[in-house]
Amino acid sequence: MTNNTEEEIKNKKDRFLPVSIVLAAILIAGAFVYKTGVNTNNITAQSSDFEADSLAAMLFATDGIQLPVRWGDLGKQLIAKGVIDADKFEAIYANRGGLTPEEKQLLYGAANGNLTINARNSGVILNLLWAFGLANKNEILENGPMTDPRYGGAGNFASTGGWTIAKGGAMDHYSKYSLVVLNSEQQKLVEAVSGGIYRPCCGNSAYFPDCNHGMAMLGLLELMASQGASEADMYKAALVVNSFWFSDTYLTIEKYLQSKGIGWQSVDPKQVLGVDFSSGSGFQNILKQIAPVQNSTGGGCSVQ
Repeated sequence: MTNNTEEEIKNKKDRFLPVSIVLAAILIAGAFVYKTGVNTNNITAQSSDFEADSLAAMLFATDGIQLPVRWGDLGKQLIAKGVIDADKFEAIYANRGGLTPEEKQLLYGAANGNLTINARNSGVILNLLWAFGLANKNEILENGPMTDPRYGGAGNFASTGGWTIAKGGAMDHYSKYSLVVLNSEQQKLVEAVSGGIYRPCCGNSAYFPDCNHGMAMLGLLELMASQGASEADMYKAALVVNSFWFSDTYLTIEKYLQSKGIGWQSVDPKQVLGVDFSSGSGFQNILKQIAPVQNSTGGGCSVQ
Protein backbone atom coordinates (compact mmCIF):
# COMPACT_ATOMS: atom_id res chain seq x y z
CA MET A 1 0.00 0.00 0.00
CA THR A 2 1.17 3.53 -0.74
CA ASN A 3 1.55 6.12 1.98
CA ASN A 4 0.44 9.01 -0.26
CA THR A 5 -2.27 11.20 1.19
CA GLU A 6 -5.36 12.02 -0.85
CA GLU A 7 -4.06 15.56 -1.29
CA GLU A 8 -0.72 14.28 -2.66
CA ILE A 9 -2.49 12.00 -5.10
CA LYS A 10 -4.70 14.89 -6.23
CA ASN A 11 -1.64 17.07 -6.75
CA LYS A 12 -0.06 14.37 -8.91
CA LYS A 13 -3.25 14.01 -10.93
CA ASP A 14 -3.49 17.72 -11.56
CA ARG A 15 -0.04 17.78 -13.14
CA PHE A 16 -1.19 15.73 -16.12
CA LEU A 17 -3.68 15.82 -18.98
CA PRO A 18 -5.32 12.72 -20.50
CA VAL A 19 -4.49 11.27 -23.87
CA SER A 20 -7.53 10.01 -25.76
CA ILE A 21 -7.22 7.07 -28.10
CA VAL A 22 -7.74 9.15 -31.24
CA LEU A 23 -6.62 12.68 -30.34
CA ALA A 24 -3.55 12.01 -28.22
CA ALA A 25 -0.97 13.97 -30.16
CA ILE A 26 -3.31 16.85 -30.98
CA LEU A 27 -4.52 17.40 -27.43
CA ILE A 28 -1.10 17.31 -25.85
CA ALA A 29 0.84 19.35 -28.39
CA GLY A 30 -0.19 22.70 -26.95
CA ALA A 31 -0.72 21.68 -23.35
CA PHE A 32 2.54 23.10 -21.95
CA VAL A 33 4.37 26.40 -22.43
CA TYR A 34 8.15 26.41 -22.10
CA LYS A 35 10.75 29.09 -21.94
CA THR A 36 13.03 29.37 -24.95
CA GLY A 37 15.98 27.00 -24.69
CA VAL A 38 16.58 23.94 -22.54
CA ASN A 39 18.58 24.00 -19.34
CA THR A 40 21.66 21.81 -19.80
CA ASN A 41 23.57 23.05 -16.78
CA ASN A 42 23.14 19.79 -14.88
CA ILE A 43 22.84 17.33 -17.73
CA THR A 44 26.25 15.69 -17.23
CA ALA A 45 26.80 13.00 -14.64
CA GLN A 46 30.04 12.44 -12.73
CA SER A 47 30.40 8.96 -14.14
CA SER A 48 28.96 7.04 -17.07
CA ASP A 49 27.26 3.67 -17.30
CA PHE A 50 26.81 3.76 -21.07
CA GLU A 51 29.38 1.53 -22.73
CA ALA A 52 28.65 2.68 -26.29
CA ASP A 53 30.43 5.72 -27.67
CA SER A 54 27.18 6.94 -29.16
CA LEU A 55 23.48 6.25 -28.94
CA ALA A 56 23.49 4.85 -32.49
CA ALA A 57 26.14 2.33 -31.47
CA MET A 58 23.87 1.15 -28.65
CA LEU A 59 20.71 1.06 -30.76
CA PHE A 60 22.24 -0.96 -33.56
CA ALA A 61 24.50 -3.24 -31.52
CA THR A 62 24.25 -6.76 -32.88
CA ASP A 63 23.57 -8.35 -29.51
CA GLY A 64 21.31 -5.59 -28.22
CA ILE A 65 21.29 -4.37 -24.62
CA GLN A 66 20.59 -6.64 -21.67
CA LEU A 67 18.29 -5.00 -19.14
CA PRO A 68 18.76 -5.58 -15.40
CA VAL A 69 15.38 -7.27 -15.01
CA ARG A 70 14.32 -10.92 -15.19
CA TRP A 71 11.21 -11.91 -17.15
CA GLY A 72 10.75 -15.43 -15.76
CA ASP A 73 7.43 -16.99 -16.79
CA LEU A 74 5.41 -13.79 -16.99
CA GLY A 75 4.53 -14.33 -20.66
CA LYS A 76 3.15 -17.73 -19.82
CA GLN A 77 1.18 -16.27 -16.89
CA LEU A 78 -0.25 -13.47 -19.02
CA ILE A 79 -1.45 -16.00 -21.60
CA ALA A 80 -2.98 -18.25 -18.92
CA LYS A 81 -4.96 -15.32 -17.51
CA GLY A 82 -6.11 -14.13 -20.92
CA VAL A 83 -4.29 -10.81 -20.80
CA ILE A 84 -2.52 -11.98 -23.95
CA ASP A 85 -4.29 -14.06 -26.57
CA ALA A 86 -1.32 -15.97 -27.94
CA ASP A 87 -2.87 -16.46 -31.39
CA LYS A 88 -3.57 -12.75 -31.74
CA PHE A 89 -0.10 -11.89 -30.47
CA GLU A 90 1.60 -14.16 -32.99
CA ALA A 91 -0.65 -12.91 -35.79
CA ILE A 92 0.81 -9.42 -35.41
CA TYR A 93 4.20 -10.70 -36.51
CA ALA A 94 3.10 -13.33 -39.04
CA ASN A 95 3.72 -11.01 -41.99
CA ARG A 96 7.06 -9.87 -40.58
CA GLY A 97 8.69 -13.27 -40.59
CA GLY A 98 7.09 -14.46 -37.36
CA LEU A 99 8.46 -14.46 -33.84
CA THR A 100 12.04 -15.58 -33.36
CA PRO A 101 12.76 -18.55 -31.06
CA GLU A 102 13.96 -16.08 -28.41
CA GLU A 103 10.74 -14.07 -28.66
CA LYS A 104 8.63 -17.22 -28.44
CA GLN A 105 10.57 -18.16 -25.33
CA LEU A 106 9.56 -14.85 -23.73
CA LEU A 107 5.95 -15.53 -24.63
CA TYR A 108 5.71 -19.21 -23.69
CA GLY A 109 8.78 -20.07 -21.63
CA ALA A 110 9.00 -20.63 -17.89
CA ALA A 111 12.62 -19.85 -17.07
CA ASN A 112 13.55 -16.64 -18.85
CA GLY A 113 16.49 -14.65 -17.59
CA ASN A 114 17.13 -10.96 -18.14
CA LEU A 115 15.32 -9.18 -20.95
CA THR A 116 17.46 -8.13 -23.90
CA ILE A 117 16.21 -5.35 -26.16
CA ASN A 118 17.42 -4.68 -29.68
CA ALA A 119 16.27 -2.89 -32.82
CA ARG A 120 14.34 -5.93 -34.03
CA ASN A 121 12.52 -6.99 -30.88
CA SER A 122 11.80 -3.60 -29.30
CA GLY A 123 8.14 -3.80 -30.35
CA VAL A 124 7.77 -7.28 -28.85
CA ILE A 125 9.33 -6.08 -25.58
CA LEU A 126 6.98 -3.08 -25.62
CA ASN A 127 3.91 -5.27 -26.06
CA LEU A 128 4.94 -7.73 -23.35
CA LEU A 129 5.66 -5.00 -20.84
CA TRP A 130 2.43 -3.24 -21.83
CA ALA A 131 0.43 -6.38 -21.06
CA PHE A 132 2.20 -6.80 -17.74
CA GLY A 133 1.80 -3.14 -16.74
CA LEU A 134 -1.90 -3.22 -17.62
CA ALA A 135 -2.67 -6.40 -15.70
CA ASN A 136 -0.46 -6.18 -12.62
CA LYS A 137 -2.38 -4.94 -9.60
CA ASN A 138 -1.01 -1.57 -8.49
CA GLU A 139 -2.09 1.53 -6.56
CA ILE A 140 -1.08 3.80 -9.44
CA LEU A 141 -3.65 2.21 -11.73
CA GLU A 142 -6.35 2.12 -9.08
CA ASN A 143 -5.93 5.49 -7.37
CA GLY A 144 -3.80 7.55 -9.76
CA PRO A 145 -4.75 9.82 -12.66
CA MET A 146 -6.07 6.95 -14.79
CA THR A 147 -9.16 6.73 -12.57
CA ASP A 148 -9.79 10.46 -12.24
CA PRO A 149 -13.54 10.99 -12.90
CA ARG A 150 -12.72 13.97 -15.10
CA TYR A 151 -11.48 11.58 -17.77
CA GLY A 152 -14.51 9.31 -17.84
CA GLY A 153 -12.87 6.15 -16.54
CA ALA A 154 -9.68 4.20 -17.04
CA GLY A 155 -11.03 2.44 -20.12
CA ASN A 156 -10.93 5.56 -22.28
CA PHE A 157 -7.19 5.73 -22.91
CA ALA A 158 -4.86 4.39 -25.57
CA SER A 159 -3.19 2.12 -23.02
CA THR A 160 -6.48 0.37 -22.29
CA GLY A 161 -8.69 0.78 -25.35
CA GLY A 162 -5.68 0.13 -27.55
CA TRP A 163 -4.89 -3.27 -26.02
CA THR A 164 -6.84 -5.37 -28.52
CA ILE A 165 -5.05 -8.72 -28.22
CA ALA A 166 -6.49 -9.94 -24.93
CA LYS A 167 -9.19 -12.52 -24.38
CA GLY A 168 -12.16 -10.32 -23.58
CA GLY A 169 -11.67 -6.58 -23.14
CA ALA A 170 -8.60 -4.85 -21.72
CA MET A 171 -10.56 -3.63 -18.70
CA ASP A 172 -11.40 -7.24 -17.82
CA HIS A 173 -7.73 -7.50 -16.84
CA TYR A 174 -6.94 -3.96 -15.64
CA SER A 175 -4.96 -4.02 -12.36
CA LYS A 176 -6.47 -7.43 -11.63
CA TYR A 177 -3.61 -9.87 -11.02
CA SER A 178 -0.89 -9.87 -8.36
CA LEU A 179 1.80 -11.01 -10.77
CA VAL A 180 4.39 -9.23 -8.64
CA VAL A 181 3.67 -7.69 -5.25
CA LEU A 182 5.59 -4.63 -4.10
CA ASN A 183 6.28 -3.77 -0.50
CA SER A 184 5.64 -0.21 0.68
CA GLU A 185 9.17 1.01 -0.05
CA GLN A 186 9.17 -0.52 -3.52
CA GLN A 187 5.79 1.06 -4.24
CA LYS A 188 7.07 4.49 -3.16
CA LEU A 189 10.06 4.04 -5.43
CA VAL A 190 7.89 3.16 -8.43
CA GLU A 191 5.65 6.16 -7.76
CA ALA A 192 8.60 8.52 -7.49
CA VAL A 193 10.47 7.24 -10.54
CA SER A 194 7.37 6.88 -12.74
CA GLY A 195 6.56 10.52 -12.03
CA GLY A 196 9.94 11.54 -13.47
CA ILE A 197 9.88 9.54 -16.71
CA TYR A 198 8.22 11.08 -19.75
CA ARG A 199 7.73 9.85 -23.29
CA PRO A 200 7.77 12.01 -26.42
CA CYS A 201 4.50 10.71 -27.87
CA CYS A 202 2.59 12.86 -25.37
CA GLY A 203 2.98 15.09 -22.33
CA ASN A 204 2.48 12.73 -19.42
CA SER A 205 4.83 10.78 -17.20
CA ALA A 206 4.62 7.05 -16.59
CA TYR A 207 2.71 7.83 -13.40
CA PHE A 208 -0.16 8.58 -15.79
CA PRO A 209 0.22 5.60 -18.16
CA ASP A 210 -2.43 6.60 -20.66
CA CYS A 211 -0.63 5.21 -23.72
CA ASN A 212 1.13 1.96 -24.50
CA HIS A 213 4.62 3.33 -23.85
CA GLY A 214 3.60 4.70 -20.47
CA MET A 215 1.92 1.47 -19.41
CA ALA A 216 4.90 -0.59 -20.58
CA MET A 217 7.26 1.71 -18.71
CA LEU A 218 5.19 1.38 -15.55
CA GLY A 219 5.35 -2.39 -15.92
CA LEU A 220 9.13 -2.28 -16.33
CA LEU A 221 9.52 -0.13 -13.21
CA GLU A 222 7.29 -2.42 -11.13
CA LEU A 223 9.19 -5.48 -12.25
CA MET A 224 12.56 -3.86 -11.55
CA ALA A 225 11.46 -2.64 -8.12
CA SER A 226 10.21 -6.11 -7.20
CA GLN A 227 13.69 -7.45 -8.00
CA GLY A 228 15.51 -4.92 -5.83
CA ALA A 229 16.62 -2.38 -8.45
CA SER A 230 17.80 1.04 -7.29
CA GLU A 231 16.40 4.34 -8.48
CA ALA A 232 19.52 4.94 -10.57
CA ASP A 233 19.23 1.53 -12.23
CA MET A 234 15.59 2.18 -13.04
CA TYR A 235 16.34 5.49 -14.74
CA LYS A 236 19.21 3.96 -16.72
CA ALA A 237 17.06 1.08 -17.97
CA ALA A 238 14.19 3.46 -18.73
CA LEU A 239 16.41 5.61 -20.94
CA VAL A 240 17.60 2.52 -22.81
CA VAL A 241 14.08 1.28 -23.59
CA ASN A 242 12.76 4.76 -24.41
CA SER A 243 15.67 5.18 -26.82
CA PHE A 244 14.67 1.99 -28.64
CA TRP A 245 10.97 2.88 -28.65
CA PHE A 246 11.61 6.44 -29.88
CA SER A 247 14.95 6.12 -31.62
CA ASP A 248 14.70 9.19 -33.86
CA THR A 249 13.68 11.32 -30.89
CA TYR A 250 16.66 10.33 -28.76
CA LEU A 251 19.10 10.48 -31.65
CA THR A 252 17.89 14.05 -32.11
CA ILE A 253 18.32 14.75 -28.39
CA GLU A 254 21.83 13.32 -28.61
CA LYS A 255 22.55 15.63 -31.57
CA TYR A 256 21.24 18.59 -29.56
CA LEU A 257 23.42 17.70 -26.57
CA GLN A 258 26.45 17.28 -28.83
CA SER A 259 25.86 20.83 -30.06
CA LYS A 260 26.26 21.86 -26.42
CA GLY A 261 29.47 19.85 -26.05
CA ILE A 262 27.83 16.99 -24.12
CA GLY A 263 28.46 13.37 -25.14
CA TRP A 264 25.91 10.58 -24.74
CA GLN A 265 28.22 8.69 -22.40
CA SER A 266 28.01 11.44 -19.83
CA VAL A 267 24.28 12.20 -19.80
CA ASP A 268 22.22 11.93 -16.64
CA PRO A 269 19.35 9.55 -17.51
CA LYS A 270 17.05 11.14 -14.93
CA GLN A 271 17.34 14.56 -16.51
CA VAL A 272 17.10 13.36 -20.11
CA LEU A 273 13.93 11.45 -19.21
CA GLY A 274 12.44 14.54 -17.58
CA VAL A 275 9.83 16.92 -18.95
CA ASP A 276 12.31 19.30 -20.62
CA PHE A 277 13.67 16.62 -22.94
CA SER A 278 11.40 13.59 -23.13
CA SER A 279 7.88 14.99 -23.02
CA GLY A 280 6.16 15.81 -26.28
CA SER A 281 6.32 19.51 -25.55
CA GLY A 282 9.89 19.43 -24.32
CA PHE A 283 11.03 17.65 -27.45
CA GLN A 284 9.16 20.12 -29.65
CA ASN A 285 11.13 22.87 -27.97
CA ILE A 286 14.38 21.08 -28.84
CA LEU A 287 13.23 20.82 -32.46
CA LYS A 288 13.05 24.60 -32.58
CA GLN A 289 16.80 24.64 -32.06
CA ILE A 290 18.07 21.69 -34.11
CA ALA A 291 17.05 19.68 -37.18
CA PRO A 292 15.62 16.24 -36.37
CA VAL A 293 17.37 12.96 -37.05
CA GLN A 294 15.29 10.68 -39.25
CA ASN A 295 17.05 7.35 -39.58
CA SER A 296 14.43 4.89 -38.44
CA THR A 297 10.76 4.22 -37.99
CA GLY A 298 8.93 4.73 -34.72
CA GLY A 299 5.81 3.03 -33.48
CA GLY A 300 2.63 4.78 -32.44
CA CYS A 301 0.42 4.21 -29.43
CA SER A 302 -1.06 0.94 -30.70
CA VAL A 303 0.01 -2.69 -30.62
CA GLN A 304 3.44 -2.85 -32.25
